[in-house]
Amino acid sequence: MEFQRSVYLTTIPIAEAVDRAKQALDREQLILREIIASQEAAGRVTAAPVFARYSSPTFHSAAMDGVAVNAQATFTAREGRALELKKDKDYHPVNTGDALPAGANAVIMIEHVVQVDEDAIAIETPTFPWQHVRRIGEDIVATELLLPQNHCVTPYDIGALLSAGIWEIQVWERVRLTIIPTGDEILDFTTRPEPQAGQVVESNSQVFKALGQSWGCEVECVPPVRDDLDLLSQAVHKALQRSHIVIIGAGSSAGAKDFTRTVMKRAGLVLVHGIAAMPGKPSLLGTAQGRLLVGAPGYPVSAVICFEELVRPLAAWLGRRIAEDRLKIQVELTRKTPSKLGVQEFIRLAVGRVGTKWVATPLARGAGMITTLTRAQALARIPVHSEGVEAGAELEAELLVPRAELERTIVSVGSHDNTLDLLTNELMGLAQPYRLASTHVGSMGGLTALRNQAAHLAGCHLFDPETADYNFPFLAKYLPGMDVLVINLAIRHQGLIVAKGNPKGLRGVEDLARPEVIFINRQRGAGTRILLDHHLKQAGIAPDAVRGYDKEEYTHMAVAVNVLSGAADCGLGIFAAAKALGLDFVPLARERYDLIIPRQWADDPKITTVLDLIRSKGLQERIKELGGYDTDLAGQEMKPGLGLGWLEGRNSGVITRQAAKDRKPAEHRK
Repeated sequence: MEFQRSVYLTTIPIAEAVDRAKQALDREQLILREIIASQEAAGRVTAAPVFARYSSPTFHSAAMDGVAVNAQATFTAREGRALELKKDKDYHPVNTGDALPAGANAVIMIEHVVQVDEDAIAIETPTFPWQHVRRIGEDIVATELLLPQNHCVTPYDIGALLSAGIWEIQVWERVRLTIIPTGDEILDFTTRPEPQAGQVVESNSQVFKALGQSWGCEVECVPPVRDDLDLLSQAVHKALQRSHIVIIGAGSSAGAKDFTRTVMKRAGLVLVHGIAAMPGKPSLLGTAQGRLLVGAPGYPVSAVICFEELVRPLAAWLGRRIAEDRLKIQVELTRKTPSKLGVQEFIRLAVGRVGTKWVATPLARGAGMITTLTRAQALARIPVHSEGVEAGAELEAELLVPRAELERTIVSVGSHDNTLDLLTNELMGLAQPYRLASTHVGSMGGLTALRNQAAHLAGCHLFDPETADYNFPFLAKYLPGMDVLVINLAIRHQGLIVAKGNPKGLRGVEDLARPEVIFINRQRGAGTRILLDHHLKQAGIAPDAVRGYDKEEYTHMAVAVNVLSGAADCGLGIFAAAKALGLDFVPLARERYDLIIPRQWADDPKITTVLDLIRSKGLQERIKELGGYDTDLAGQEMKPGLGLGWLEGRNSGVITRQAAKDRKPAEHRK
């Protein structure tokens, strides 16, 4: 067969991969029918048409409280010339839902009746046949089609089924999935392990399980299987006995321990190895014993792309369901996003409404970064034939959250700071919560976003040595004519983040030129990078004399993690990041971290809420608890020339070489 000529990473479009699997599977033989109780059928798919046994209602019934009459007997009633009716002869009292007495064919509402005495009423308006009456079969007529085949039963359908006398219905069995995580390096999360170097906690299976269950599938996860060809083959064989789809997690690439393809060939037939998508490229599809085999990549985002783009449509097809499309909106990208020609690239986006447009900032694109999915509000696809999209371009984005959530999203683009995490949490704790979508592209990147009207606010801490001032000289240069509020969030302590005990004995920027010292830098345009360059210049050190100057990270916590893991000896960052990971800190400077807010948003409830929180004592206390922050200026509007206010001269963004030499590492404070 054509499918047997599959070659590793001979990539094909996603749609073609799905079609190959459909052609290779016999759905009629694979998914069987079963009988279940009607009251248990919500979410199930009918396997045959359902016809009503009873009519509903089964009798003519009153639709209002009042009196039942024969309409013809009321025709002579006129305003000003009331017609008197006798109880049990001309009318019968009824309540809503009562069966109509013999001879009655209409109901007069109680509000339109005048009680003459206990046995007589008067009416001034005639009624007509079947007024305020629910007739036999008004809702359901016996023998009529109630539900067609391949219909997903809703909670409302259950009421109709029972009303029509349908106690059991025939449905398609649920699509059953078995997920087999693999790898010597993965740890079973159920044992609550402490991962060592080279080990990771297995989590992809639980993401798959939750997704599969949300699609109406039955999902089983087996314990992780070691990188052993025979053990994995045995696990697949067992799974095929009880499941329609078997997913092998990891091992789909071409490494020495990537056994998935070999196992699939042993068990059956490989249909696809490699889809024209990033992430998700190494995905595998195959068949065995009439069942579907899937090889999912190990990296979390790649695995999710494989699961959602391949498994989801195939599971829906097998189960006779419609794979619902996500709500789509047009978004404007805040920055240029290159892409590889020949593959469809999936990018995760932070999205919010700024003015009249939806703006989207691409999040980090690493296939192993599951948090980019937890932080994303939308997903966009860069077409196969494109080499990327420019800043300001429009893309169609699929929403990962309800649209109403986007309306309450505050778009923050700029410098990273740990205080933003506190602010995010506080905003979500409000009675009417707001979501802070914060994208870390550095202070200069934040100013660019504001210039392009692509953010509500930007975190910024740009120090200008010539004026000894923060942010305002850069605002004048890069945002000329834009009316902005500059609100201080905190004054923070910057310095060298070093390993516990400071084993390299680092005391200041001069030590960065030592050949044995490995440094980790921040990205271009970050205020911390600009501060570093200033201090290197003061110390007379060329950037290329610093080992690791060209190695970049986007957040202070990422810098700290590099130090904690031993990938670097030090990096410039904030004290709070060092404290959070139990590292030591060599103080170099205090600096002002401000929020730059276009004044046009000053009265927006989202922004006024942010400002109220920043000025609250509760948030300021929590900021100080992080360590390495002063909040004396927090919430105040900054003016040009203010610098660090009361801290000016004690320890600002400028330090002398001698001051740096005299500094001693700050011990980590609990």
